[in-house]
Amino acid sequence: MRRQQVAKIVESRRFTNFIIAVIIFNAVTLGLETSPSILGSHGGLLHTLDYIALAIFVVELLLKFYAYRGRFFADSWNIFDLIVVGIALVPATGPFAVLRALRVLRVLRLISVVPSMRKVVSGLLAAVPGMASIAALLALIIFVAGVMATKLFGTISPDNFGDLGTSLFTLFQVMTGEAWPDIAKEVMREAPMAWIFFVIYILVSSFAVLNLFIAVVVSAMEDELRDEIREEEKRQTEAQDEANQRILDELRALRAEVAALRRGDPVP
Repeated sequence: MRRQQVAKIVESRRFTNFIIAVIIFNAVTLGLETSPSILGSHGGLLHTLDYIALAIFVVELLLKFYAYRGRFFADSWNIFDLIVVGIALVPATGPFAVLRALRVLRVLRLISVVPSMRKVVSGLLAAVPGMASIAALLALIIFVAGVMATKLFGTISPDNFGDLGTSLFTLFQVMTGEAWPDIAKEVMREAPMAWIFFVIYILVSSFAVLNLFIAVVVSAMEDELRDEIREEEKRQTEAQDEANQRILDELRALRAEVAALRRGDPVP
């Protein structure tokens, strides 16, 4: 079978839907293996189904490698699939027994197979530089607040603010909104004005900085969608130009035939 034919097969919608179905089915079997009762009664069947799914994934990668050759490694999603499937091929015995739990990573192949998921992940990856800057800003805010809280409330609530490490963890917990009223009330028993510190910290860390993460991700996804729209418009324009060129060539050929008929020349 020619490489072009294999490429058409692996790029076809039916083949993609088949791989998606296998991934979902494999996810179900891996989930069933977590049940001791089901594993005890149907463990052999589940392991057999798991090996069949793995064999299908290996055949898929081999077909793609045969069809694309060197271009296979030009696509980062192919490399992702190769790593995920390669982990499952490592013998899960002896010191590598822990890798058996990593078989569930095969479910993540849905990201590379489903186009909509690829768009979301691509948008998240595009937002990483902006998110890194915001994460550094958030870390700076937590550090400054941690030093202040340790000095202000260290003796009042040593369990929450006894040292810098404890304060940083407590403030991270406060930022997520987990039990922060209880922490604040404990401090406010001896420092009634401590609510000012907690309110300002939550406003800055939760409502301001964390929302910046959402803004950066949304902006990156909008850019990704905009680029995709441009590429689609470019493909449509190129296809339209090719169609127009074919029409022009046919018109020129037709004019040449008409002119030849008028002159009495034989039509080629």
